[in-house]
Amino acid sequence: MIKEKILSPFQKFVNLQSSSGILLLATTIIALVWANSAFADSYQSFWDFELGIITDSFELKKPLILWVNDGLMAIFFFLIGLEIKREFLIGELNSTKKLMFPLFGALGGIALPVLMFVMLNENPETLKGWGIPMATDIAFSLAILKVLGNRVPLSLKIFLTAFAIVDDLGAVLVIAIFYSGSLNLVLLAWALGILAFIYFLSYKGIYFEILTMIAGFVIWLLFLKAGLHPTLAGILMAFAVPVRQKISTHEFTDQLESIVAAIKHSTILQRPVLSGGQLELIDDLEDWSDKYRSPIQALEHKLHNWVAFVVIPIFALANAGVALNSDGGLESALVINIVICLILGKSIGITGIIFLARKLKIIEVPKDITNKQIIGVSFLAGIGFTMAIFIASLAFNTHPEYIDSAKIGILIGSFISAIIGFSILRFNTVKGKFDHSERG
Repeated sequence: MIKEKILSPFQKFVNLQSSSGILLLATTIIALVWANSAFADSYQSFWDFELGIITDSFELKKPLILWVNDGLMAIFFFLIGLEIKREFLIGELNSTKKLMFPLFGALGGIALPVLMFVMLNENPETLKGWGIPMATDIAFSLAILKVLGNRVPLSLKIFLTAFAIVDDLGAVLVIAIFYSGSLNLVLLAWALGILAFIYFLSYKGIYFEILTMIAGFVIWLLFLKAGLHPTLAGILMAFAVPVRQKISTHEFTDQLESIVAAIKHSTILQRPVLSGGQLELIDDLEDWSDKYRSPIQALEHKLHNWVAFVVIPIFALANAGVALNSDGGLESALVINIVICLILGKSIGITGIIFLARKLKIIEVPKDITNKQIIGVSFLAGIGFTMAIFIASLAFNTHPEYIDSAKIGILIGSFISAIIGFSILRFNTVKGKFDHSERG
């Protein structure tokens, strides 16, 4: 008899992100090949194609690439916001003890790459790209850990995910403060007023998914018109989604037993359809199930596949197509700077601060995580793909001649970081040492 594997929610998340990472790699390669093929002009013209609505009193028209970066990425940020809120309230970051280990890693992985970028930068026009090497791409990095399988402990995957989420939070704050344009304070006030109202409803225990979606779209539009980067609407709206269930497990199971008993004793038709009584009972079951689900968990469940297999691959397809033989030439200093910051800035920053904090007994590292594994994961943190490219497009929107150079630096730095991190973990671990199959 084959024993069925029981996967925890976190393991399912790892599996999903790993599969997404493979798809992300495929779309990145497609974008690079397309942008450097005989059809390169079609790549550029396709993403530059403008789409939108224009009336006498309203205009919303953007190139496709901006619909991806400003629109689809708002959904990505909404999911990131849901994950951050859940992790801080009930997940791997919900206590000081749990938080300190990944928090220190994230701080080192943010501070040193930024500091190195500023120190190595010699061109005032490229200085604005200091935020590029900050964040870690969860999908790619977890995909590599997934390849290593049971050579690495589950706690190492949790650590990587946790500090990557803290990295993302830092990147979001940087985008909000440093990479937004001049603000229309009236429109911003309207957006914040609507947001405050939604927060108030959530505080009072009033939550409707459709209202959240409509309010989110309105706030996104107001942010866009106000000059604040619209993707921030996604993460701010996520914080308004409640975690708590409306009913307890005990109450739900009582109702479930009652409904099951009623269905057993209901009239069963000879035809392959339900009777009126059965339909009412099924409706009751759906209502009780909605009350039992955590709203934040339900939304995460709905969005994960869409973000992992649609949003992020489309983002990669739209943004990773760098012309390697660009007529405008490359800013080699910027390329080298980003590569160094992703490879050395991340690895030294994370390992240095974690080793120091552990020596000072500020943090406690799980016993099944070795020093070499921390070093290996710190190199994987140099895979900055999604968020790094996103910040590069914001940083150099007034100097587009530097965007391709930044993207090449990100691709090279991320690739080398992945190879080094994988090699360290692969050749310093034993296959089959850690069994994750029955962790629940």
